[in-house]
Order: sequence, then C-alpha cells, then structure tokens
Amino acid sequence: MKSFVRFLILLLGGAIVLSPLLIILLTSFAPSGTTASPNFNLSSLTLENYQQAWQQGNFLLAFANSTFVALSVTTLQLITASLAGYALARLRFRGRQSLLLVILATLVIPFQLLVIPIFLVLKFGGLINTYGALILPTAVNGFSIFLMRQYFTTIPIALEEAAFLDGASRWQILREIMLPLARPALVTVFLFTFIGEWNDLFKPLVFTTRPELTTVQLALAQFQEQFTSNWSLLMAAVIMATIPVILLFLVGQRQFIQGISTTGVKQ
Repeated sequence: MKSFVRFLILLLGGAIVLSPLLIILLTSFAPSGTTASPNFNLSSLTLENYQQAWQQGNFLLAFANSTFVALSVTTLQLITASLAGYALARLRFRGRQSLLLVILATLVIPFQLLVIPIFLVLKFGGLINTYGALILPTAVNGFSIFLMRQYFTTIPIALEEAAFLDGASRWQILREIMLPLARPALVTVFLFTFIGEWNDLFKPLVFTTRPELTTVQLALAQFQEQFTSNWSLLMAAVIMATIPVILLFLVGQRQFIQGISTTGVKQ
C-alpha cells in the first residue's frame, strides 16, 4: 500500500512538472497566432510553425555554430579536467591541497564578474568576434576538474601499482587504465559542459557582434524580439532549440547517473 501511495505521489508530481512542457509542445503545433487551450482541437495540429521558425530564424547557421562551440569547449574541458583531476588525485606534490581549494573557490565566482578582464584579454589577443572568444573563456572549469579528481580517487590504486611493475608510464596508465575506468565521469563532464555551452547566451551576447557567429540561444533571443506575440512560432523555436540537449541526455543518462553517484563516495 505504501508503495502504491508513493507511486501516485510521484505520478502526480511528474504530471505537474511535465504539464507546462506539454502545453509548450501543443502550442508549437497550433495554427500560427493561437495557443493550446481547453477548447484546443488536436485535428488542427500543423508543422508549419517549425518550418517557418527554422527559415526565418536562420537556425541552420545557429545550430552549426552552437554545435561547433559546444563540442570544442567540451573537448578542451575533458582534456584539462582529466589531466588536472588525475594529478590532484594521484600525484604527491607540495601545495596540492591548497591548489584544490583554489580550484573549488573558483566555483563561487560568477562568470559575469570576470567578464571585463576576460573581455580585455580577448581584445588584447585579437579574439573578439571570433570562435576563440566563445571557446577559450570556458576551456577550463573547476567543477569538471573536481568531478574527475573525485572519480579517480575511487579507482583502486593497486591497478596502477600493478601497471608500474609491468613498466607502464604515468601517461600509459592514465590513457589505458584510468580514463577507460572513468568513463561515467567523462560522460558526466561531457553532458554538463555541452548542455551548459548549448544554453549559453552570455558569451555570444558580449564577445561577438558578427551575424555569422550567431548561436542557438542568441538566435532564439533575436527571434523572440521579432515574433513577440506569435506564441506558436516562439514555442516551435524553443522546442527546436531544446531537442538536441534532451536527446543527448537520454543517450547518456545511465553513465551520467553513475558518474554523479560515484564521485561523492570518497573524498
């Protein structure tokens, strides 16, 4: 009986959470200029909103830019987080704990607080209005480093000692033993970083002005200004911008859950 009650509560909670998403989805298929309502006729659903939004919002270029930027930042974060996380988890050097505390301290500093010095650095390097301005500021992330460090500490050190006895180097151990075992953590970093970059509006808005560098979120904001009162078109654009991250999460959700649950096991 208790299990049934819990199931009903969870079902009710899920329905409450998902109901706004259902309204958004139905509105995106509604005839242009209308919204989903109690008298909404399902037979009037149409794909014209998606076709019109895709063409008028120039989302093809925006999707290409966001994909390139998100994959580039994600790749750099996977590299830097893996190297730094392994060093903090396994190597013994003076100031290791202090360095870890400094990395953790960066998590409480909002990116917006650093925008002026970052802008000046990018301007000095001639990177304003380039892909570098969208990629380099977030190529390293303290949370990603901490997450990889936590996961590496859960891997038995006996595996590395055995590899050392067989003549393996640090690089070989990291590449052939640690990284394959840390796949859940790598997937977690990938999902966090990719979704964060895909949804980022701040960097494109501040560091770029060229139309050819427009990302999905910037295109969505411009589209919203153009079609403020046409909710059907707006919801269609929102759904299109959301589908990639939803699919990505569904593909990697099992590894994501495993990575999150494991990284808190050992400090």
